[in-house]
Amino acid sequence: MHIFPSEEWQQLTINDPSFKVLVVDDSNTIRRSAEIFLKQGGHEVLLAEDGFDALSKVNDYHPDLIFCDILMPRLDGYQTVAIIRRNVRFADTPVVMLSSKDGVFDKARGRMVGCQEYLTKPFTKDQLLQAVQRFAHSSQGAT
Repeated sequence: MHIFPSEEWQQLTINDPSFKVLVVDDSNTIRRSAEIFLKQGGHEVLLAEDGFDALSKVNDYHPDLIFCDILMPRLDGYQTVAIIRRNVRFADTPVVMLSSKDGVFDKARGRMVGCQEYLTKPFTKDQLLQAVQRFAHSSQGAT
């Protein structure tokens, strides 16, 4: 995997300001950090504090990419992603799971419910923007 310096990623990501990213996490700190990093990358950012909030935002705003925490109250990340995947309108929306756990089982379970990637917290600005960039490029190729 090739790592680009921050400046190059900013130039790459700023070209697609219409790319909508939903960040789902019960931690206000994680949500705000992700929001700052993503906005610096030139992306439109939506925030949700739990799975139910996420389902509402996905339905209302149709994000291009979803970052979803696993451990959340009421509806965890696995359940949230599984519900999103059952809706044909959102079945192809890429999902990156966020977790402080990086075990093989956790990653496998994430793939089973339909996530494309797994990002371990705490994440860096570059890790977050690189994940967005991979999906921004693949969605542009599909259009």
